[in-house]
Amino acid sequence: MTETIYSDARRAIDGLLNAERAGLNPVRLMVVGGSSSEMAGGVIGHNSTYELGEALAQAALDAAREGGFDVAFQCCEHLNRALVMERDAAEARGYEIVCVVPQPKAGGSLSTAAWRAMRDPVCVMSVCADAGLDVGLTLIGMHLRRVAVPVRLPVDHIGRAPIAAARTRPMLVGGERAKYV
Repeated sequence: MTETIYSDARRAIDGLLNAERAGLNPVRLMVVGGSSSEMAGGVIGHNSTYELGEALAQAALDAAREGGFDVAFQCCEHLNRALVMERDAAEARGYEIVCVVPQPKAGGSLSTAAWRAMRDPVCVMSVCADAGLDVGLTLIGMHLRRVAVPVRLPVDHIGRAPIAAARTRPMLVGGERAKYV
């Protein structure tokens, strides 16, 4: 099943990156939230499977390395949805680093696997991402820029978990007399 999780996640991420809509922000930071419990067909927070979280984390990390963007992985509600990311990316953006290390039962399998796979991981309280992939309805919206645009992907599930995705765009301000680029 891990091979299927990895390949479906890569297809979803590629679809998100290649979304063609006018005015979308370039993807410099992507947030990924995922429930391994939901991917396995269980209930979020009750059937954590580390290997499934690891497959999703690896797919996102591989895509980020190939695409030249950073990725942040959302922890579960037990860590107040803090995010795991590389220290240099967090510091470059001025994000507040917090003192915690995710575990499968406190943070989730995805964030734990991401932490273990990164060079110099840290957790931050929030990010302002250009794009997001939500696997298992983990509620990543709080970590996206203000104007999120839903993106329909070439896959609608990763494992047994439904997925949702979004890219962001700048806000349109100024009213009816304004002109936009």
